[in-house]
Amino acid sequence: MKVLVNFQVIPMGTDASVSAYVAECERVLSDAGLEFELHANGTNIEGEWGAVSEALRRCHERLHELGVQRIQSVVSLGTRTDRDQSLRDKVESVRRQLG
Repeated sequence: MKVLVNFQVIPMGTDASVSAYVAECERVLSDAGLEFELHANGTNIEGEWGAVSEALRRCHERLHELGVQRIQSVVSLGTRTDRDQSLRDKVESVRRQLG
């Protein structure tokens, strides 16, 4: 099943800037071959449910390998059965409404 996900990874007990950790997760997503887009408060991801969930697990594992002892993540996901929809489709639909 295809899933669209908004993912926020929050390494705890680190410096105020977490960009290096976010970059590591972006590498994990890229290595997994997933479609994704970084935004100011997280990353949008699209792909098959199993591949996405595996990549999210791998993000946590990678940050732990880098010495982060505690990680909190926020995951929002959506699925559809009536048609195939991509992240780009959703954004373009709103833009059409804006004219």
